[in-house]
Amino acid sequence: MNEMIRLPVTLDPPSPGARRRRARSGTFGVLDLGSTKVVCLIARIEGDGRPRVLGYGWKRSHGVKGGNVVDLVEAEHAVRGAVAQAEEMADHKLSGVICNLSCGQPESRVQNLQWTIGGRAVTEADLRAVIVDGRRRAAEEGRESVHAVPLGFTIDATPGVDDPRAMVCETLGARLHLVGAASASLRNLGACLAGCDLEVEELVSSPFAAALAVLVDDEKELGATVVDMGGGCTSLAVIQEGHLLHTAQVPVGGWQVTNDLARGLATPIAQAERIKTLHGGVLGTAEDEKEMLHVPQVGEDEEQLARVPRAMVVNIIRPRLEETLEMVRDRLDAAGLGQQVGSRVVLTGGASQLVGVRELAARILERQVRLARPHPVRGLPEAAHGPGFATTLGLLAWGAGEGRPVLDIDMGASLPRGRFARFVNWLRDRV
Repeated sequence: MNEMIRLPVTLDPPSPGARRRRARSGTFGVLDLGSTKVVCLIARIEGDGRPRVLGYGWKRSHGVKGGNVVDLVEAEHAVRGAVAQAEEMADHKLSGVICNLSCGQPESRVQNLQWTIGGRAVTEADLRAVIVDGRRRAAEEGRESVHAVPLGFTIDATPGVDDPRAMVCETLGARLHLVGAASASLRNLGACLAGCDLEVEELVSSPFAAALAVLVDDEKELGATVVDMGGGCTSLAVIQEGHLLHTAQVPVGGWQVTNDLARGLATPIAQAERIKTLHGGVLGTAEDEKEMLHVPQVGEDEEQLARVPRAMVVNIIRPRLEETLEMVRDRLDAAGLGQQVGSRVVLTGGASQLVGVRELAARILERQVRLARPHPVRGLPEAAHGPGFATTLGLLAWGAGEGRPVLDIDMGASLPRGRFARFVNWLRDRV
């Protein structure tokens, strides 16, 4: 079986009514392993090139914090439950899944590489060598490359070459964008799924998947920053001219907001989540001091309720979300992309649904902001089309061929037969 290096990652729009060349054939599964929920979908690509969900299941997440597996037994139990629900509904047994990457502190790095050609034509072997060299440099720092996105090749002194194969030159240069994560965290993820009798068929960066689910074609081309406000962390992806330019993650999400409320109001975690959902927001009004909420207290009988003004809830939530968005702004500034990040920010994820987040983000990030829901997918209930499912539905879009590379390079490597061994080989030989 041959392994493929795929260059570059692009977000070319689908052709209506046409099946994508790189779409998955047959029935396939996707798994979104998050800090608050685990979602499994089983789907197939229909004649018009769009996916139809045959079965779905989701469970409350356990054993996962900040996107990282911290308890293999608990995480395996949650994954098994979600997968079993989907398999029963679809009447199909999964052997592998397309999985999201949110563990191992994923981040972007840009490398400028040079490769001596010596006056002959560039071959696929040369491109492989450039990519392997970039991967090797990342591996020396204990990180594995999941996506490799060439941002452009240079033939001697001529920049702006998209596909240098068969071109004659002395030196080949490549500006390579690597999305990598800590090797140990990826192996823990692989061990968790191997314990559930599942193979990791592909890994897709979580914010990149969210971008596939929520961006419209013009945003992909003109430039936009997708900010996915999840339960355990907030991640971002910068897209321009159909390319993934940058991705980053901050370790703050909706769970921290819930925890702040539980501490500030001295109420159980479950009640804090309910208060956040029903009464949470970041924009205060004059009526907030008068609107009194009945809040159960930790350790007290259910009848013992404290009365607190809604203004207190707003004042607890706002600083945490301001901190989160300021960290996103700092990540974008540190990336040094300038105008490439675009003037538009697209917010998605469960925590983006709090009242006033859009206005707060526009003020802190100083860009146009819109709230986004994933594009509709056939076979799913309305509840699964909310912003909290953006990453999940983006994995489906990837399976349908969206975001796939336009240039494939055969690695010519055989994969070992064991599931976990194949996963380790995937990490070593695939970008």
